[in-house]
Amino acid sequence: MNKTILGAVLGLTVLAASTAASAHVDVAVGIGVPGYYAAPQPVYVAPPPVAVAYGYGGYDDWRGREWRERREWRERHWRHEAHREERWRERQGWN
Repeated sequence: MNKTILGAVLGLTVLAASTAASAHVDVAVGIGVPGYYAAPQPVYVAPPPVAVAYGYGGYDDWRGREWRERREWRERHWRHEAHREERWRERQGWN
């Protein structure tokens, strides 16, 4: 309870000091009608052209290249095994 009374007394003291300090200050509240404001029209600016380079110059697409090389190797290996099996079947007479 003592803290509440002390806080109230301190608040009144600050309020009294602030009114004494602003005794010669004018406070004005102005109410006006806002003027007309129109937002500017949006302007479209085309993006700069993008240079696209095809082929193997400059940019090294190692993942794509590795994928293609592995696929080609698998196809070659599959064909080799198919021919090998075909030759074996011919030798064994399993046509």
